[in-house]
Amino acid sequence: MLGWVEHPFFAAPFGTALVTCLILAAAAWVLSLITREVSWVDRLWAICPPVYCLIVAVETGFDSMRINLMTALVVLWGVRLTYNFARKGGFQKGGEDYRWGHVREKVGPVWFQVMNITFIAPGQMLLVWLFTSPVHQAWRFQDTPLNGLDLLAASLFVLLLVGETVADQQMWSFQRDKKRRLAVGEDVVEPFITTGLFRYCRHPNFSCEIGIWCVFYLFAVAASDEWLHWTALGFIGLTAQFIPSMRLGESISVAKYPGYRDYQAQTPALVPVPWNKRGDGS
Repeated sequence: MLGWVEHPFFAAPFGTALVTCLILAAAAWVLSLITREVSWVDRLWAICPPVYCLIVAVETGFDSMRINLMTALVVLWGVRLTYNFARKGGFQKGGEDYRWGHVREKVGPVWFQVMNITFIAPGQMLLVWLFTSPVHQAWRFQDTPLNGLDLLAASLFVLLLVGETVADQQMWSFQRDKKRRLAVGEDVVEPFITTGLFRYCRHPNFSCEIGIWCVFYLFAVAASDEWLHWTALGFIGLTAQFIPSMRLGESISVAKYPGYRDYQAQTPALVPVPWNKRGDGS
């Protein structure tokens, strides 16, 4: 790995971002022990990428149009995710993601703390740093002018960001309506969402999130004209993490909702099928 990274890496602004990442990872771990919640990483997830990009942009004096564009897009991404996380109560005490509770129960308290000190705190924080790393490649080749690949990457980023925003809003509206119905004693015919973007794939927000960081890598390609580079490990690692996370969430849904298996059988997980009419009841 170190052979791939320019020496001395820590003299680069993204090296400063790595130091910041390690400090935050340690803080997240300590806070998880104090509060007995591991969602501190989740709370930092949306904040860190804009900070890492801003570290690089500030170092260049905001003179690189490519880095400025990348930073602006990531800031928009961070604002959207922070808002969605906040309205679901993620920043409140006791706002830990329900999936961590299932993992804790499954592996036991000792192994869960082993996971916490290896994968949950440092592992996830390093992954966040890693999928933001194309900005480092853009910094290395900051004299390369903007080109058509940059414009394609920016357009796709915005399109996927809109798609993710729509999917999150559809899920939010569905869950609020479901809670309202349950509160007044009404029947809930559909206990899980199958409409909107969720008729085309089961996890449109995951699909868009993975896509966002895949196209973010295109900025590094546009700057360096190198299609294969270590900064690609970010979106590859993110994809690898989303798959077991998705499976965990679906195993919980299958246990709660017998009809979820039919939804799985009729609707793809991540790759949308535009002609899928499952959500229309046909």
